[in-house]
Amino acid sequence: MKPRKILKTLAYGLAALLALLLIAVATIYILSAQRLNRKRLVSVAAVSIPASTEAIERGRHIVATRACADCHGVDFGGKKVIDDPLAGELHGPNITRGIGGLPSDFSDLDYVRAIRHGLSRDGRSFVLMPSLEYADLSDEDLGAVLAYLKTQPAVDRPRGPVSPGPIVRLLILTGEVKLAAEHIDHAAKRASTVTASASADYGKYLAASCTGCHGPNLSGGKIPGAPPDWPAAANLTSHATSRVTRWTEEQFMQTVRTRVRPDGTALNPIMPAAFAQLTDQELKALWTYLQSLPAIPTGAR
Repeated sequence: MKPRKILKTLAYGLAALLALLLIAVATIYILSAQRLNRKRLVSVAAVSIPASTEAIERGRHIVATRACADCHGVDFGGKKVIDDPLAGELHGPNITRGIGGLPSDFSDLDYVRAIRHGLSRDGRSFVLMPSLEYADLSDEDLGAVLAYLKTQPAVDRPRGPVSPGPIVRLLILTGEVKLAAEHIDHAAKRASTVTASASADYGKYLAASCTGCHGPNLSGGKIPGAPPDWPAAANLTSHATSRVTRWTEEQFMQTVRTRVRPDGTALNPIMPAAFAQLTDQELKALWTYLQSLPAIPTGAR
């Protein structure tokens, strides 16, 4: 074959590959947009919002230990969470009443819809909001959270874009990245209150905040949809592959507080530092719950 014909054939081949790539990307964007723009009308139950100092402090503690500032910023004025050519640019919103924050007519039911159901006011799924971890907050605790959030000073900060890139969109389509609103039982009845104690039941209630990384059964493994440089989450069950199995309660509590394991190695920075603010009772409850879990191989989510 003559050189000119070879070059021509290669050019046609590259053009065909480019066309297929463009079609694939366009398909991913169209299908993911359909998922993201789908509206869900759910029945949102109101919660009582207390005004006492004790309740507001309880709300502050819940917000702090659920690492809400990781996405919303320490002043709740919003924060850039992801900025990557393939993953996209994703910002946590300004949830104060300042310019760029919540609209003046944002209601208490809108708060509940967002936190418990993972939905915007028009019923669309949030991309970042981990409502699967908050859906089962008791009415009392959710009311305390709202009471605290409503005391925050206004921050004037326009929200950055929420623009999922091709990788995130593909992972949404494959189910690797979950839209919380698609997996929450929106009709489930939530507890009106939960009694705090060092029990396994209370530990299970608190451990909902761990499932996003460690998996629904806390067996750890590679975090679905996480960047490739993120390490696998630790197995928190009593399986032989779990290093936590060899710890004592005291070592577990010390590790969460200091972010240093008993062997002297540091926890990866992706482990939320906010968990260090859990009380002794909460950490004891978590430990008791983890001890009650069946042994599950690492990554068997």
